[in-house]
Amino acid sequence: MASSGKKIQPDSIRVPGNEATLAGLLDDSPLGMVLLSSDYRILYSNRICRDLFSSRIQGSSPVLLTDLVCPEDRERMHFALTLHALAEFRPRHNEIRFIRDDGTERWMSVHMSSVHCVGPDFVAKIVVQLTDIDQRKRDAMEHRAWEERWNSALVSSDLGVWDHDFKTGTMYYSDTWKRLRGMAANEEVDSVTEDWLQKVHPDDRAHVQECIRRQNAGEVAFSIFEYRELHKKGHWIWIECRGSCVEWDENGKPTRIVGTDIDISARKSTEEELARVSHRLELALTVTRIGVFEADISEGSLLLDDRLLSIMDLEGAPRCQGPDDWKYIIHPEDREMTRQRIDSSVSENADFSNQFRIVRKDGSIRHIRARVAPFEDSSGHTKYIGANWDVTEDIEVRQELERAKLLAEARNRELEDAKAKIEHNALHDFLTDLPNRRYLDDRLGHRDPATIHGLAVLHIDLDRFKQINDTLGHQAGDSMLMHAAKVLRENTGPDEFVARIGGDEFVVLSPFDGAKDKLTRLADKIIRRMCEPVHFNGMTCRIGASIGIACDPHPAADAKQLLLNADIALYRAKSRGRNRHEFFTLDIQHQVINNKLVSDEILVALEKDEFVPFYQLQFSAQTLDIAGAETLARWAHPTKGILGPDSFLTIAEDLDVVAAIDSVILQKALVDLEALRRHGIDIPNLSVNVSTRRLYDPKLAEKLDSLDIQPGRVSFELLESIFLDDCDEMVRDNLDAIRRKGIGIEIDDFGSGHASIVSLLKIGPGTLKIDRELIFPIDKTAEQRRLVRSIIDIGKSLGIRVVAEGVETREHIRILQDLGCDVLQGYALARPMQFSSLESFIHQQKWRAES
Repeated sequence: MASSGKKIQPDSIRVPGNEATLAGLLDDSPLGMVLLSSDYRILYSNRICRDLFSSRIQGSSPVLLTDLVCPEDRERMHFALTLHALAEFRPRHNEIRFIRDDGTERWMSVHMSSVHCVGPDFVAKIVVQLTDIDQRKRDAMEHRAWEERWNSALVSSDLGVWDHDFKTGTMYYSDTWKRLRGMAANEEVDSVTEDWLQKVHPDDRAHVQECIRRQNAGEVAFSIFEYRELHKKGHWIWIECRGSCVEWDENGKPTRIVGTDIDISARKSTEEELARVSHRLELALTVTRIGVFEADISEGSLLLDDRLLSIMDLEGAPRCQGPDDWKYIIHPEDREMTRQRIDSSVSENADFSNQFRIVRKDGSIRHIRARVAPFEDSSGHTKYIGANWDVTEDIEVRQELERAKLLAEARNRELEDAKAKIEHNALHDFLTDLPNRRYLDDRLGHRDPATIHGLAVLHIDLDRFKQINDTLGHQAGDSMLMHAAKVLRENTGPDEFVARIGGDEFVVLSPFDGAKDKLTRLADKIIRRMCEPVHFNGMTCRIGASIGIACDPHPAADAKQLLLNADIALYRAKSRGRNRHEFFTLDIQHQVINNKLVSDEILVALEKDEFVPFYQLQFSAQTLDIAGAETLARWAHPTKGILGPDSFLTIAEDLDVVAAIDSVILQKALVDLEALRRHGIDIPNLSVNVSTRRLYDPKLAEKLDSLDIQPGRVSFELLESIFLDDCDEMVRDNLDAIRRKGIGIEIDDFGSGHASIVSLLKIGPGTLKIDRELIFPIDKTAEQRRLVRSIIDIGKSLGIRVVAEGVETREHIRILQDLGCDVLQGYALARPMQFSSLESFIHQQKWRAES
């Protein structure tokens, strides 16, 4: 049944129960036949199967069919049998490898059918038909293997395959062919030649068209060509196209061409780079005038390029020469040395360098330098490649440099000395030879991190230096600075650093271990020595010193911050009377910060016009009539109320705005004076305080001309302390301008110890105001009364009006009347008041009632 090729029907095969008849049916089949039980054991096999598997199926016990199957296929065979048993009467076909008695594998086509066959000793359920397909299967597998290897080779080689069948019009392009151009595997290819040519580089189109025409014509010379094609991503790629005709028509015309494309962009890039490198090398050799040669030792030949022929003065000679043809041009003194050098290198097969002289045809001598290295060519011959270049100019320059070297070395020694001197001068003060501010900053910024000590900074400022420098000249000032430097050197140790940082300021850096007593002793000693007299040009000069000290016992102390803190402490020392030292504290810092805040507020107050005049009336001593009024500056602070000069004057002086405040007060006082006059109140004289700095203003006269000041109605109060016997010329000019304006001059705080009689005569003031410190004790001692009387007498003798300040009691009034004082001013008669209270006070005349 199996051999007939007819399809087995899905009903069971019923076989007669006679065993001999069953054997005959199976044995007559040209195919292998096996009867299986329900558990897949072999019940009977025909002759063909017995020939294949006799050693395993001839035993007394039935064997499983799967025992005859190759181990790798047994599971699949068992699955097929099981599947057949589950799908009743449906035949199954599988390709399975069986193992023959000789151990070889053989492919069989397995066809299964359900049967119902009963014998004397068995019941058969399945008949299995085995057809030998080994050769066909192996041929197919070999074909697939070759096909896979071919496809793998094509893929790994990045060859894109194309097949143009002109007979059928079929155009095939492989996935790799598409991938080279950035196309997807399933993307359609436009096979119209004219459209495709638009993707070819314009410079290559004519060449490609001609190559395709001649390739299609079957010309072998045009089976390979190269061109550029536009990639789908927009860049150009180089393609190498190889094509060959594989089919022709009866006239010999190609009808099918098959070929491959490969992306050669990388190779083209390499070729272009090689061409560029070769060009650059050739250009470099030409520019540097380097000649190249190649020597073949075994052949005894020497090949020189044109540049080397030119260097050797051999133009016109053949480029290929014998090894000894050119040696005659080497300088006689260098020939043996050159020969030995070459022979030694050849015997060692090593690279070498050489230098020799040649004698050109015109008799000139040139110096040649050579570099030579061995290599093996493709045939295994040892050759030498070398480069020669003319170094005559280099040699001459070197010789010249050698001659200049001795001179340069001598100059270098001078320069080193000069450099050391310049570096010293750059870091030291030219006058005292102490380290300068730059050296100090460098020292502070580069403290040794391994130090175990803290740091103390002493900031020293000389007292009375400016007076000596201004009065006795800069030479005297220089002498004081050198004296100060000497004192600091003599009183500091080797581990301390002394610097002059500018003007009359010095700094001492000292290691600090936490003992302030040591710093106190050092500061006191420096102050004591600074106060010692210094003789200059027959005169004895004395200066002093104020010192600010800041210290930190920690090794990592912030040195630059300590310098700032020492400066703050110095400010405190100077403000407390000079010739003393102060340690930096947080309280001092807070005060400095507060002063800064007040400074800012003062500047804002000037902008917002917060300074206002207050007036303290002055009275005739004999009649108690109003004789004038002193204008006093007050600050109408927005939060603190009215503030007196003691709250802002010192800081204003540091800000240099006292003159601005004086100007504001004067302008407002003139407006108030005119307002009183309109109300019928006449104050004979209004005195206004004028700061010392304002007298140094070169534009003071111009500013006064802009004000409406009636002559004889306003006086300027000037502190006695400005009237040294030698007044500045600018001060004298401004005093003359004040007088020309009709403004009176009053000397305030007279008796404090600065002005002399000669000064009074030179200045010619209209009024003297006796200092309140002299008035206060007159009711207690006769001596004080005599002193005040003498001042009053001086004023009268010089025709100067005398005003007594600080009149606090009725007893003061009586005594000053008796002493002949002209004008009285003080709390006993009137306190300072603002303009709004002045008119009411004058109308009420309370000072008379209280007297």
